[in-house]
Amino acid sequence: MNNQKILPVILCGGSGSRLWPLSRSSFPKQFIQLLSKSNKSLLQETILRISKLENIDQPIIICNEEHRFIVAEQMRKINITPKSIILEPVAKNTAPAITLAALKAFETSSDQILLVLSSDHLIKDKEKFVETINQAFKVANQEKLVLFGIKPTLPETGYGYIKSGESLFIDNTHSFKIKKFVEKPNLSTAKKLISEGNYTWNSGIFVFKTGTILRELNKFESDLVGNCENALKRGYKDLEFQRLDKKYFEKCRNISIDKAIMEKTDLGTVIFFDGQWSDLGSWQSLWENEEKDNNGNVLSGKIFTSKVRNSFIKSNSRLVVCNKVNNLIVVETNDAILITDKEESQNIKNLVNQLDKEGFPEALKHRRVFRPWGNYYTIAEDFSWQVKRIEVNPGSQLSLQMHNHRAEHWVVVKGIAKVTIDDKLLFLKENESTFIPLGSKHRLSNPGDIPLILIEVQSGSYLGEDDIVRFKDDYGRN
Repeated sequence: MNNQKILPVILCGGSGSRLWPLSRSSFPKQFIQLLSKSNKSLLQETILRISKLENIDQPIIICNEEHRFIVAEQMRKINITPKSIILEPVAKNTAPAITLAALKAFETSSDQILLVLSSDHLIKDKEKFVETINQAFKVANQEKLVLFGIKPTLPETGYGYIKSGESLFIDNTHSFKIKKFVEKPNLSTAKKLISEGNYTWNSGIFVFKTGTILRELNKFESDLVGNCENALKRGYKDLEFQRLDKKYFEKCRNISIDKAIMEKTDLGTVIFFDGQWSDLGSWQSLWENEEKDNNGNVLSGKIFTSKVRNSFIKSNSRLVVCNKVNNLIVVETNDAILITDKEESQNIKNLVNQLDKEGFPEALKHRRVFRPWGNYYTIAEDFSWQVKRIEVNPGSQLSLQMHNHRAEHWVVVKGIAKVTIDDKLLFLKENESTFIPLGSKHRLSNPGDIPLILIEVQSGSYLGEDDIVRFKDDYGRN
């Protein structure tokens, strides 16, 4: 391979609602450690599996602005400094995200190769994946738009399909012209497609040159390119993040890159990959990809079973007991429990939409809330009081702030807390506490090298998170 750089583009904007209640829009599946054999999130795994590629550049990551500090913290933990973290102010599809990344890359070079990856895929054969990327690199340098096609192992109805045409004989690669795209089929259609032999699953993994994809975008979606250009030009840098002009980004079509470009271009090329790939799009797919016990069960957490077969059972906090059931998904979190037939796990997205319409906050929000300094979750609450567990990362601090409607008690249970209350400075160790009166300026910091954990008891007439008046903040929040 020559010295041409490969620039990873990580699409990180999905909500992962089919994996509810573990995955929710406030903290979706790409940020979760889902796999039993990994201590990394899916996003972290996505970055690490390409680290052995030659000439690999630091990634561009596109995510929802709500998740910006989660992305930054997860990259810090694996010693990655992204080239750019682009923040989408509203949810859009893959075409706007890829256009933004291509325009950002074009600022450096029109010749750079983009490797577009979803942040939530499972790929078990990492060596074969790297080998296939290197093959795709050769094809992309011949001005082709390369899409990975996964050799089907069953008539899957949760994926789109690609029909391949004639071989292109490019530099000894197994690459083929894309003839047709098929949306997610029903079971009988999926069986027919597999029997024909020239259909693969659509992985959503792309390789192409920056200049090539921008030429095709300008050819077929010039308005989209124009809006993305303006969104970038009129945006601004915020710490390590690239913010966009919301007015222009909202004008972008909500369209996938397949429909925007790949179904129209003559440059579409498919290259085969059979290295055990899954998009982990449902609890059933996670069950399929995890190791099972002698009864076909995947069990995680505090579980007791009797006469249970072919089920996925996960507990995050409480003991879960199952007796004489088959083919179930059971997922317990501290505020919701899912029980469903395994075959129905693709329909969970619809259930989440119904829960949201009915006004259940658990549909979208976790009890645990992530902040740039750490996280908190609510242990118990009533109309005039609330108890929270607060965790502050080493070296981090909350904003200097004040509340108009509540007072707070803090009890340190682990680590050391540096506390400012008006013009008083305190250092609190484990089992020590302090009181923050209503209206006092205060700040909490962790000067130690381990996480600071404390219990906060709030009391007052209003306990909403918008009752914060910030005076100083390390993270640019108002």
